Amino acid sequence: MGKNKLKRFAEMETFENVFQPSHEDVWDKEFRLKSKWNKEYFKNDKPIVLEVGCGKGEYTVGLAERFPDKNFIGIDIKGARLWQGAKYAIENGLKNVAFIRTKVELLRSVFANGEISEIWITFADPQMKKVTKRLTGTRFMQLYSDLMADNGMIHLKSDSQFLYHYTRYMIQENNLKVLTDTDDLYNSEHANDILGIKTYYEAQFLSKGIPIKYLQFLLEGKKEFVEPDVELELDEYRSFGRDRRKQPTEEKDLNRKNNQ
Repeated sequence: MGKNKLKRFAEMETFENVFQPSHEDVWDKEFRLKSKWNKEYFKNDKPIVLEVGCGKGEYTVGLAERFPDKNFIGIDIKGARLWQGAKYAIENGLKNVAFIRTKVELLRSVFANGEISEIWITFADPQMKKVTKRLTGTRFMQLYSDLMADNGMIHLKSDSQFLYHYTRYMIQENNLKVLTDTDDLYNSEHANDILGIKTYYEAQFLSKGIPIKYLQFLLEGKKEFVEPDVELELDEYRSFGRDRRKQPTEEKDLNRKNNQ
């Protein structure tokens, strides 16, 4: 592990807005702030908005700046990424922000039923071969439904044509209410300041000319979700922005040259 990562990990241990529960703290156990995020951390009764797979936290802090009347929590397993958003929030006095370093699969250990009002899924790995890991698959949709208040809103912003179409079929199969649907956000009427917040990954996809997709829909009432029985065309390009190991060879060579 590089010195810079070690420094960031050490610094995050001092951040009051970052929570890094151990596996033992959340595996088949309730995290100490479950059902108490408003009362004990935010110290208000404002609605909680969650960004799953938040990466560097661009949306978590960007939304927090625009909506001081809401609380925002970003969750990701990659600690080195969380550092950036957490530090920005501290330096800019954003008291309506928190970050959790843990797996999304463990959300039930961290939040109580009905504790979340809104969820953002921004540039998640589409998991084209692993339906149980797709953040809009039945496994996670059921999880979101349990944890969200009635009529909880979900936003999906993605580069992936596969994930976009898969989620549309999921919505259709389960009769969910769609509020916004576009397969080319920045060339649509839906582009605005909020949706214009760009993550690190989004900037890379845009630089390659990949259109950005956006879906906004509601989870109305509690229900059992049904998996759509469809076959979808896989994304042709590699998800170079999510993992340096997956970058095209020429981009790896350029990065190596720039770092010399």
